[in-house]
Amino acid sequence: MPLHVTLARAEADLAAGRVPVARQRLRGLVSSFPDDLTARRRLAEVYRRYGEPAQAGRWMYLEEDRDPAETAAFVARYPTPEQRMRALAWRGPEPQAGSAFAAAQLAAVRTACSEAVGHPVDWDTVPAEGSADGEGSARGGFLVGAGCLVAAVAFLAIWVNGLVALIR
Repeated sequence: MPLHVTLARAEADLAAGRVPVARQRLRGLVSSFPDDLTARRRLAEVYRRYGEPAQAGRWMYLEEDRDPAETAAFVARYPTPEQRMRALAWRGPEPQAGSAFAAAQLAAVRTACSEAVGHPVDWDTVPAEGSADGEGSARGGFLVGAGCLVAAVAFLAIWVNGLVALIR
């Protein structure tokens, strides 16, 4: 569905008092069109109605006229550059942003994230939390392997138990 049609439907939902429906439409719209600042601004307004300043700050982060208290709430909820980069849900290069301020904000977050993880990152390959030194991914791989081993041993034990019962 085209951007302007979905925005119009979200506006109609808001006018009719269907705020949760409008929020879902706008979340889908921002997901589909992450570079549309109008959809982000409208989603921030919906979260303001819900009394969620961190989410309002999240979606207004790229706007020059953002509320400093909402921005502070966003930064407090997403304290690391990696978390903020994922939360902003941007895709593509920064120059796609609708304003110079938005492009500068995106560049600052990406640069901080690159410094935190120790290598250049971009918006299409946002690093996972704890991936700065690879420890998080190594630990996760170990846990997956250990879980598979436990499942295989349990399956083998059940199979052997069934075979013994069948032979008796």
